[in-house]
Amino acid sequence: MKILLDENVPKKLRFRLKSRLGVTEVQTVRDMGWTGRKNGELLGLLTLNGFNLLITIDKSLYKQQNLDNFSVTVVVLNVKTTRYEDIQPIFNQLFDTILSPPPGKVVILTPQ
Repeated sequence: MKILLDENVPKKLRFRLKSRLGVTEVQTVRDMGWTGRKNGELLGLLTLNGFNLLITIDKSLYKQQNLDNFSVTVVVLNVKTTRYEDIQPIFNQLFDTILSPPPGKVVILTPQ
């Protein structure tokens, strides 16, 4: 599995995914040099570069784009802020989603 973290996702999450799940292919938008790209262009780059999953906090991305045109699953972290501490409550949901992605192109994870 090849995962991309959107620019609004804390980079710390990358290390958590690698250590907890053993996922080796976790990149950030900044690592790839894609900072500032529009959502449609970013999704195209994901597809061209073989990414399977995009993790984002951008709640408008999946509403503005026709994800059927792209071979990537978008995981939206429905959290209050982009702070790492606000994402921690949904780590287990995120890990479960990565290990066995449900059918469909969008998964919205919300703290319970």
